Amino acid sequence: MSTDMSIPVSYLTSDRTAATSGTAAALGAPTDKTQLDNQGFLKLLIAQLDNQDPSSPTDSTTILTQTTQLAQMQSLEEQITTARESFALQMRETAATFVGRQVTWADADGKTQSGVVASVDYSGSVPLLKVGTTDVALDAVQTLAPAD
Repeated sequence: MSTDMSIPVSYLTSDRTAATSGTAAALGAPTDKTQLDNQGFLKLLIAQLDNQDPSSPTDSTTILTQTTQLAQMQSLEEQITTARESFALQMRETAATFVGRQVTWADADGKTQSGVVASVDYSGSVPLLKVGTTDVALDAVQTLAPAD
């Protein structure tokens, strides 16, 4: 009986990559096929159990260790998602406080521009401040001051 435990990478990445690429991109998460997410980890664990040598089964301590690692990985993923959502909310709140205030930024030519923020567009990943006819990304603002 062969004890080869190799598993092709496509077994771990094909289904989940197609199913999650849109969601991951929408959340700003990496779509790198070389990273193992919780679904891939679970598939790997199941494949390991399915293909184990019956005369030498996997130790229960090893299985417990692996399931603990899965739980830790899921917890870390949840913390990362929460941190991203918190940062996005902070950017939105910050952008809202800029309305009616004077901002300066560097335009595409590197020239310093300034104006009063009239509104904020939240449709993208970074809020855009509407200054006159110009959209200024929140992270491009160099200074903030009360309007004249």
